[in-house]
Amino acid sequence: MPLPGDGPARQSGGPAGRRAISSRRPRPAPDPGGCAGAVRRTGSTQCGLLGPGTALNGLRVSEATGADIEHLGLERGHRTLTITRKGGKVLTIPLAPRTARAIDLATGERCDGPVFLTHDGRRLDRHGAGRIVRKVARRAGISKNVGPHTLRHAFITAALDAGVPLRDVQEAASHADPRTTMRYDRSRGSLDRHATYIVAAYVAGAAR
Repeated sequence: MPLPGDGPARQSGGPAGRRAISSRRPRPAPDPGGCAGAVRRTGSTQCGLLGPGTALNGLRVSEATGADIEHLGLERGHRTLTITRKGGKVLTIPLAPRTARAIDLATGERCDGPVFLTHDGRRLDRHGAGRIVRKVARRAGISKNVGPHTLRHAFITAALDAGVPLRDVQEAASHADPRTTMRYDRSRGSLDRHATYIVAAYVAGAAR
């Protein structure tokens, strides 16, 4: 489902759109559990939320830094956060347990305002978030160039590797075009996952 703000190349199903999408293949991403763990080990609550929020929930940096305490909730046993997605779409998402715990540490006794604050009490912006993640990566001994999107990339790649259906990953990542999500699938060329085997097994089971 296209969102406002997506360019014509992203929405187009024609050759130009396909070339525009296929030419931007993401780099291999690190393991999200390892990323989140490295961030957590630094001891900073700000870092501890950025790691799980982007690596375990797949948040864009703008969604993480734009989060407010008032938008936290509890729904049918799930800790939730209401965020504004790219294009202005408002959505309530469940929080991974590690993310929820990090939020509790980051917010402390505060009841409103931004989840992320700078040292002088202002809302943390994307540039500040990037500096935090890069600093944490250096402390963790990661030599590659790591930013908040690296952790989001890891979330999407790990979800596909774990066998989460493409449509569900697309929804979690808020991608307007499923082909954008497919670019992160490192195993899409594997013959082991070819639909032939699934259909053959289904037909064999139905014939019994």
